[in-house]
Amino acid sequence: MNAATHDRTVADAIVARLVEWGVDRIFGYSGDGINGVMQALRRSADAPEFVQARHEETAAFMAVAHAKFTGRVGVVAATQGPGAIHLLNGLYDAKLDSAPVVAIVGQQVRSVLGTEYQQEVDLHRLFADVAAQYSTTVVAPEQVPAAIDQAVRTALATRSPTVVIVPHDVQDLPAAEPAAEHGHITTAVGYRSPRVLPDPAELERAAAVLAGAQRPVVLVGQGARRAVDDILALADRLGAAVVTSLLGKPLVDESLPFAAGTMGHLGTTASARVMAECDTLLIVGSSDPWTEYYPAPGQARAVQVDLDGRAIGRRYPVEVGLMGDARETLRQLAVRLPLTKVDGWRERVADHVREWRRIADARAETSADPVNPEFAVRALNDNLPDDALVALDVGSIVYWYARQLRLPRDADAHLCSTLASMGCGIPYGIAAKLAFPGRPAVVLAGDGGMQMTGIAELVTVADRSQSWDDPRFVVLVLDNGDLAEVSWEQREVEGQPRFAASQALPGFPYARYAELLGLRGEIVDSAGDMDGAWQRAFAADRPTVIQLLSDPDIPLLPPLPQARDARETMRAALEAEGAAHALALYDEYVRIEGEPPPPVE
Repeated sequence: MNAATHDRTVADAIVARLVEWGVDRIFGYSGDGINGVMQALRRSADAPEFVQARHEETAAFMAVAHAKFTGRVGVVAATQGPGAIHLLNGLYDAKLDSAPVVAIVGQQVRSVLGTEYQQEVDLHRLFADVAAQYSTTVVAPEQVPAAIDQAVRTALATRSPTVVIVPHDVQDLPAAEPAAEHGHITTAVGYRSPRVLPDPAELERAAAVLAGAQRPVVLVGQGARRAVDDILALADRLGAAVVTSLLGKPLVDESLPFAAGTMGHLGTTASARVMAECDTLLIVGSSDPWTEYYPAPGQARAVQVDLDGRAIGRRYPVEVGLMGDARETLRQLAVRLPLTKVDGWRERVADHVREWRRIADARAETSADPVNPEFAVRALNDNLPDDALVALDVGSIVYWYARQLRLPRDADAHLCSTLASMGCGIPYGIAAKLAFPGRPAVVLAGDGGMQMTGIAELVTVADRSQSWDDPRFVVLVLDNGDLAEVSWEQREVEGQPRFAASQALPGFPYARYAELLGLRGEIVDSAGDMDGAWQRAFAADRPTVIQLLSDPDIPLLPPLPQARDARETMRAALEAEGAAHALALYDEYVRIEGEPPPPVE
């Protein structure tokens, strides 16, 4: 049956409903179980763009990144069985990082379900945890509007993934609207975020806690995205230090003298020191899991602001929890707070920040074999366009991003943070570039993430970039032949030498492979070439892959004072391993940092 004579099907109704919701892009991979929807996309004159990934997992990562970079719902489509299973990693990324994603998933025809038919998987059981907020199977044409509406609305309202399963034969049934009778539900497109404010009495309690602070710290997470100016104003009013979670890093200008940087194992010494000294903690939109880097329980009084009441008190014993929109809640708090005089604390914070900057500079300048990756990321600071989109893979690169990269105010950066899954970098970069084609995209990745998914998705970059008016898509690959973060975890967490059989990676010619795809490739094996490499990449007429031959022995040193025991374990493991080069670098990094000043009384 050709398009001219084709009657409107359930699949057509699904596509049309997604269009009504403003969906402009669907990521995915085809297969027989979802082919009805693929054909509906082909037939529709105003269908969302279909972006074919190289794997369903990376398609799901793209949908998550689309949601994170745009703030709108991301949509992914996959077939039954293996296609559905491949989605799980990306969907868990959405769940753990609170990103709204809808998955449209095919299924075998209804008549064979329950018979262990080819590619038959119990999809409801498969998605029961990751899509706990909403998962349904469309079994009748009249169900389509309500199923899609509920999936999109729930994803937006709960900032989580939802799943709509559509058996293959149902996709090809004639579309039908629900009737005005019992057993039918009529719904409508539309969602508006609510205005959520805490109880005024709780605001007064919170203000009283904050007003008594002598050494206040504000911890900023991704939930504070719309409230950055209000946070900085409140921090000034309190005389507070500002620390960010990894997801909150892009929100705060780290050139400010009271901005202590990213917290946690991968964070700055300044953040570790102010958290170790603070007596009052205000947590805004963060659920950062590095609990050992919070103040010790009982050390600090705490107030937390979060739109999700389930997050309040999740990481730290909170005295007052304020469930509400960050911006409006902070404004309500500000009018209840006197101007606090804690100049001595602000001066101490500034000292910690200045000392961290000295440490970061000295570490980046430390000689390595062949190149120190910290130096390479720091060199990006002078070359990163103001409106850049930065996508990160997971691994040691995240440490160097957290510690060395200062993002311009109009830049944005995202990664798979809470799930921390390798392989997200290139998919995230592709989604960012497709959403904002006129802005430059930068992917910071390790060789582990590149070998996991990135090499394949460079094919997608090569294909898609043919239509980009702005060719600026730059990939930095830390080529150190090692799963470096896990190698250092083996030493620190397990107290054991690096296990070469599990950690060594086979060599791969990333730059030459990029050239085979029609992209631009460049190998950097000297620190002196790094600045020029960034400049050439952003000036190039096509996407560029920079293969940085980097030193795997640069230590992923957790900051003091919280990490003293962990460091001792790490050093003992290096000695047992006989890793002379790594041990020398470890000792140099320790020397550069020195001991933190004694805590304030």
